[in-house]
Amino acid sequence: MAAARPLYNAFFRRNWQMLGAVFAGAFAFEMAFDTGMNKLWDNYNRGRQWKDIRSRYVEED
Repeated sequence: MAAARPLYNAFFRRNWQMLGAVFAGAFAFEMAFDTGMNKLWDNYNRGRQWKDIRSRYVEED
């Protein structure tokens, strides 16, 4: 319980601090989730996406 006191005082004591912590946490979670899902999608669909097969169809000048 003693470890929770500094966390409470730093982030949740005032409404604007809690709101900022919630928004920052949501933003960080969204970025991490989006990055993870993109990597999972790219790994699952490797070789079937345009970025993987573009060289077969596009001729460079």
